[in-house]
Amino acid sequence: MARCCCMLVLLVALGVCAASRGREWAHHGASMFADLTPREMRDVRDYLQGKPELGLTATRGKDLKKNSILLMELHLPRKHEALRTLDRGQAKPTRQARVVVQFGNQAQPNITEFIVSPLPFPTSYTGKTFKGDRPIRFESRPITAAEYSHIIDILQKITAKVHKVLFETTGGFSFHNCTNRCLTFSDIAPRGLESGERRTWIMLQKFVEGYFIHPVGFEVLVNHKDLDPERWTVEKVWYNGQYFDNVEELAERYEKGTLEKVQLPDHDDEDLYSTYIPRGHSNTRTDIHGPKLVEPQGPRYHVDGNFVEYAGWSFAFRVRSSAGLQIFDLRFNGERIAYEVSLQEAIAFYSGDTPAAMQTKYIDAGWAMGTVDYELAPGIDCPEIATFLDLHHYYDTDKPMRYKNALCVFEMTTGMPLRRHFNSNFQGSYNFFGGLENHVLVLRTTSTVYNYDYIWDFLFYQNGVMESRVSATGYIHATFFTPNGLHYGSKVYNFVLGNLHTHLIHYKVDLDIAGRENSFESMDLKYVNFTNPWSHKHSVVQSKLVKTQHQTERSAAFRFGKKFPRYVHFYNPNEKNKWGHQKGYRIQYNSHANSVLPRGWREENGISWSRYPLAVTRHKDSEPTSSSIYTQNDPWEPVVSFEDYIRNNEDITNQVRPAATITQLILRFMLAASQPWMTLLCIIPYLHRL
Repeated sequence: MARCCCMLVLLVALGVCAASRGREWAHHGASMFADLTPREMRDVRDYLQGKPELGLTATRGKDLKKNSILLMELHLPRKHEALRTLDRGQAKPTRQARVVVQFGNQAQPNITEFIVSPLPFPTSYTGKTFKGDRPIRFESRPITAAEYSHIIDILQKITAKVHKVLFETTGGFSFHNCTNRCLTFSDIAPRGLESGERRTWIMLQKFVEGYFIHPVGFEVLVNHKDLDPERWTVEKVWYNGQYFDNVEELAERYEKGTLEKVQLPDHDDEDLYSTYIPRGHSNTRTDIHGPKLVEPQGPRYHVDGNFVEYAGWSFAFRVRSSAGLQIFDLRFNGERIAYEVSLQEAIAFYSGDTPAAMQTKYIDAGWAMGTVDYELAPGIDCPEIATFLDLHHYYDTDKPMRYKNALCVFEMTTGMPLRRHFNSNFQGSYNFFGGLENHVLVLRTTSTVYNYDYIWDFLFYQNGVMESRVSATGYIHATFFTPNGLHYGSKVYNFVLGNLHTHLIHYKVDLDIAGRENSFESMDLKYVNFTNPWSHKHSVVQSKLVKTQHQTERSAAFRFGKKFPRYVHFYNPNEKNKWGHQKGYRIQYNSHANSVLPRGWREENGISWSRYPLAVTRHKDSEPTSSSIYTQNDPWEPVVSFEDYIRNNEDITNQVRPAATITQLILRFMLAASQPWMTLLCIIPYLHRL
């Protein structure tokens, strides 16, 4: 008996030691995924600018014919190298930086990506290529501050020629030499109709609070492909539903009165309909505070750098400059569930009657979606009790930029019990009652991509459920009202059309459930009819669970328009729980998403992930993302095509590092090995639940 007790104590001690060691390794390895520090950014910049063969100059400044750094961010280690650190406590892989360089000062301008290492004292750089060695077209680069400065210059020239048109149309607003009552502009993407173009529709708006919903009915198509802004040209003009070949034609016909003019109503600051100042009567009392979150004894979570622990959960996080929020090494009760859960892309495809409206197909990684995570307001964006953290980015700049309090972590109550039961004795009392409060940890940041403010959340429940959620707020992207526009939206104010549009979000989820050898199955219910065993003259009709094993990537790529399984399940076929069931996680898919364009239709090639509510692929380090910063301005021949990941139809059964994709109407997950990729609709609050 004593010997048995000693053995039990020894086993318990070994278990505690293993758990402690696993926690120590997770904490130790978290910094592998931390974003570049300002020091690392400066060291990489200085190292590359010190290489005479690159000929790099400062990024800021109006010259377009220059070689300069566009983007700098962490280059993730290979997964198998990272796992040696996380699972064995070995030394961390060398930190590296991914650097995007614009080579504009040469005969054949190009975009080149480099991997710079080791950090923080770099000594080498090597070229980085995309799958299939696809070249990056120079025209596909994002717009920089330098290029915008020249766009403003050409708009000054354009609007000077139609100053009278704009001044009379808007009731005294102008763009040319304006100091008060000014016009501003929105530029539309993609910039052209085929690969290699760089011509942009630009629409003017009144520069007032909420200018996104103040279009003035003037749009112009500018060709700005040439690196010499003096050679930029105007290709088409649109005014109040009418097209013109050039600005001079519009001005001439306006003077002659041979076109349909429009006069917009004036707005005082006090009655401006686009402000966030509350208007109208409200029955909500404002003289007393509403409910607030409190932590009576302090926070129950722990944040150390980019490592977070809470109620059995632990994970590392980063905010990738080109795409946004990501978490790594996600564990529950010490056991890894996912190696990576990361935001990949957000799109908004519009319909409309004006040229700007019908051209608008925003692919937000092309606007460096991860860098527009501005300061969060306590009590509004996050509770006052939240932990706020700074972020740093290096994009279209000459030095690291600090974004103060741009990410927050907090615990909150859901206002619903996690579980409860009241057992009545039906005599005015009860036999027993039990209930559990439901608290969740929230990791939050935002992306203000022009008019839209996306609020990105990862939520961690005490019962082992993880949820991904996005909320879209801000302003609508509105265009000028025309009668035909009612086919593509709704009139929301005088001369303002709220355009029909669809949001899709894409996530990558690299699942490692009880190890890396995971498989994927779907489950549906079907009715079965059989003779009642205790009353043979009757039949029993009931539901039966039917499982389908998906062995190849194509069989696990579910197309929109096809029936989606009731349940999708990722599991480890080699590990069982104490009840004999294989350990696994289910993806709960809460969306009514659909595709945004027909398969293969021009711009749809750049968002081929949006064809699938769920697609499962094998994990490969050579397939790290489903989109790129270049897709926005060249969706026709994208350097990253998700369709390539499943085209070879590889086996996904019991595979090391499989990956999956789930697509819904605003959000998309990419999961690994099952590594699913998922796309979800933005109005759906629950985007991913493991």
